[in-house]
Amino acid sequence: MSQLDGENTHPVVPKKPKAVALLSGGLDSSLAVRIMLEQGIDVEAVAVKTPFCDFDCGKGCGQRVREVADELGIKLKTVYFGEEYLRMLKNPKYGYGSGMNPCIDCRGMMYNAAKDHMQKTNADFIITGEVLFQRPMSQNSRALHIIEKEAGMESKVLRPLSAQHLPPTEAEKKGLVNRTKMGSIQGRSRRGQLALAKQFGIAEPPNAAGGCLLTDPAFSKRVKDLMDHSDKLPSLNDFELLKVGRHFRITYDAKLVVGRNKDENEVIKALANDNDIIIEAKDHVGPTCVLRCKNYEDHPLFTKCAAIAARYSDAPKLDSTKVLITIKGHRNEIIVTPADNGTIEMLRI
Repeated sequence: MSQLDGENTHPVVPKKPKAVALLSGGLDSSLAVRIMLEQGIDVEAVAVKTPFCDFDCGKGCGQRVREVADELGIKLKTVYFGEEYLRMLKNPKYGYGSGMNPCIDCRGMMYNAAKDHMQKTNADFIITGEVLFQRPMSQNSRALHIIEKEAGMESKVLRPLSAQHLPPTEAEKKGLVNRTKMGSIQGRSRRGQLALAKQFGIAEPPNAAGGCLLTDPAFSKRVKDLMDHSDKLPSLNDFELLKVGRHFRITYDAKLVVGRNKDENEVIKALANDNDIIIEAKDHVGPTCVLRCKNYEDHPLFTKCAAIAARYSDAPKLDSTKVLITIKGHRNEIIVTPADNGTIEMLRI
């Protein structure tokens, strides 16, 4: 019997359009999702963490992205880039920005993470909170096109905040979304986003999402120094150590990290590995220092590092003082005079 006879017929319900959002926890990506939800799009989110973003840095941004997903009522998947990110950082195809920030290559990795989730969830397109010309390296028209092409996502990435300044995407051409109901924001000003937040009834709009440490000039110098003095790819532990203390390049193969306070001393101890040399003043309050080197018989090296450790302790600056050197569990004691300011400045990274 045919459907025309009226038996067992059901109306065909069209598939609801679905998107995967790159969610950072900041205002821009949150607004992008809200614009899509208003248009009836089913949205899931992917949050990406790298060794250099402050997604979970203790400032609450890691918790914030989860809170934002809950507020928006959308599912959240977290993706972590570890060693694969470091390999990219060593030689990014599209180079660095003003610091050691490989923004185009980094965004490409994020797009790929969103693309994977899009394919797994049978979504139609990706959305991001990117704003045209907000960031000079990765958010100009050419860079956005390059990132899409590298990820094999040409015309599949929708940027709702700047959509009216960008070429129509596949989702717009298919009528999955209404282009006229999306934004025309561009540039570095936040006025457009704040106005949109007010429109959505967001009483206390969050700041921009956590930044990338690789854009920080001081941190970038540490990253470059580490890469320049490493014969192989540095480990995640090496990069974590860059985030604390004062850093001194003693020789090509030796670097000293000096804690600045009690909390940093504890972090340095936690990050120290079996091959590290621990240096601390014996009779005075001072920093925990870790020396990473290849030559364990270089006594002049130990003396120089001990003098730096003494310099940052409470020991009298002109008197000799005792410093403990711990190598593979064996503790030795040497007497040094604290390093002078000239030595400190010459060696400090």
